[in-house]
Amino acid sequence: MNLILLAAAEETPNVFNLSLGVSFWTFIIFILLAWILAKFAFPPILGYAAAREQRIQEALDTAKQQREETQRLLEEQRQELENARQQAQQLLAEGRAGAEKLREDMLVTARSEQEELLERARKEIQREREQAVESLRREAVEIAMAAAGRLVQRKVDTAEDRRLVTEFLQSMDDAGNGRSAGVS
Repeated sequence: MNLILLAAAEETPNVFNLSLGVSFWTFIIFILLAWILAKFAFPPILGYAAAREQRIQEALDTAKQQREETQRLLEEQRQELENARQQAQQLLAEGRAGAEKLREDMLVTARSEQEELLERARKEIQREREQAVESLRREAVEIAMAAAGRLVQRKVDTAEDRRLVTEFLQSMDDAGNGRSAGVS
């Protein structure tokens, strides 16, 4: 142990102490190490860094393309949505117009059917009235014939004929008032 202490006491190493021999060999080792690194280590490291940089650039380019594609698709969807809204509005307007037209057509049809029904009823009433008048005429003729038959059977005189005709007309008037009240 004494020997080690003596050797250590003799020379104390100092890092900042410059000696020409140590500096020369340090420089030679540094140049040799730089050459070995440049020859064998730097190309793969730089290749890896370039490949990584290229992958990052490709990822950025892909992201940019995807963003542009997304923006384009979003704009297309907005346009389609707007078109769908316009079509829906148009369909609603057409539906309303169709419903209004159908309602008007139904009203026109109902009115025309109502008018046809009224016209048929008027014609039916007119026909029944004509039949009633015709029936009254037939009855009047029959009554007149019956009265004439009485006149012919009795053949009295002109005063008697007038009296019979007057009675007959009164009986017809009475019968007509009774029937006309029933016809109306």
